[in-house]
Amino acid sequence: MNKNKNSERIRAGYLEGAVSIVVNTVLFAAKIYTGIVTGSIALIADAWHTLSDSLSSVVVVIAAKLSGKKSDPEHPFGHGRWEQIAALFIAFFLAVIAYDFAKDSIERFNAKQETNFGMLAIIVTIISIVAKEALAQYAFYLGKKTGNSSVSADGWHHRSDALSSVIVLAGILFASKFWWIDSALGIIISLMLFYAAYKIAKETVDKLLGQPPSKDFKEKINASVLSLNLGELNLHHLHIHNYVSHQELTMHIRLDGRMTIEEGHNIATLIEKKIENDFGMEATVHMEPPRRQK
Repeated sequence: MNKNKNSERIRAGYLEGAVSIVVNTVLFAAKIYTGIVTGSIALIADAWHTLSDSLSSVVVVIAAKLSGKKSDPEHPFGHGRWEQIAALFIAFFLAVIAYDFAKDSIERFNAKQETNFGMLAIIVTIISIVAKEALAQYAFYLGKKTGNSSVSADGWHHRSDALSSVIVLAGILFASKFWWIDSALGIIISLMLFYAAYKIAKETVDKLLGQPPSKDFKEKINASVLSLNLGELNLHHLHIHNYVSHQELTMHIRLDGRMTIEEGHNIATLIEKKIENDFGMEATVHMEPPRRQK
């Protein structure tokens, strides 16, 4: 990954994190006040969900700082995977919050507690929906543009908060007809949080464990190598080693068995330089003789 792309990814973490912290802290204050005034567990849960966004954004900023460190003898592939570690932390934090509010909502339902909402709750909830969806779109944009996984994860956190606020708003409008609506909303929000945690964790773990190159990527690599006009090489066994700030590609090619070691080495070197120039990725090419006919 080239230096410009890497620096863009790090700046995206700082920028998205800073904006998120400011907006979420203001929304938290408004929601927690409204929740306390109305006695709504759903609004209070939604407030803490919003505050968790601020805390997760702090994690994103810290991850951006750590991932931007240069490689060293102990970490020769850089520190880019701190972003994925941060995404896992966000997923864990979401799951803990989800559990707490599911438990509180069930206890409230068993106690048959009802809540009286007012116009303040409606206004604050609408503002929250608009602001959180705007933050989500902003995080998705930066995450996609720069490839920063922790920023994208933070976007899902914002999106889950916006959706939970939509549910809270619907519940407020029907609260006068159903005494149990506040408890039900709390449970629904907790389930949404669990799902967001699962989605973030799964995507991050898949990246850490390693994913196969996509068909589109293989086609692009093949086209790049073919442009060198080195003949039929039968590219195969492609693997990407993703360290976020640094990526490596290993691949196998087949060469004429009559070639000298030096000739084969020169072809492999040409391919490695081509891939580095076209994709900003360090490549290692393994040479094989032609497949034997059975």
